[in-house]
Amino acid sequence: MDCKLTVTEFELDHGDTIQVRGKTLPYPNEFCVNLGEDSDNLVLRFNSRFDNHKDTSTIICMSKRDGVWEKEERITDFPFNQSRKLKFSCTFSPYEILVQLADNPNTIFPKWLDMKNIKYIAVEGNVKIEALRFLRLC
Repeated sequence: MDCKLTVTEFELDHGDTIQVRGKTLPYPNEFCVNLGEDSDNLVLRFNSRFDNHKDTSTIICMSKRDGVWEKEERITDFPFNQSRKLKFSCTFSPYEILVQLADNPNTIFPKWLDMKNIKYIAVEGNVKIEALRFLRLC
């Protein structure tokens, strides 16, 4: 069973953080966290593929502009296990996104799209969301 959570009508600025906590479902294929202005303009699609689309234990990161997928980055240092709790945290700066995972605390992704703020998050796939938090830099 795939789960989906979409949140809009908020605004995160540089230095703010989104935290997602959950647990992968038994025998997961993948889960994704999409961050951006809307579903057609994503600053980051963080796609964790356990065994899906001919990828195994791979993280695919990419962005989307006006509905068109852009540059893709593949990470094979896979920090997730099946049926395991996960923590995903993103902090935004003008040029990069700092992703903190439970076993790999500081993974930096280039911010390919120049988005001033984030106002859309969607989490989907084989994951059960336990908490979603927004932390504002004061």
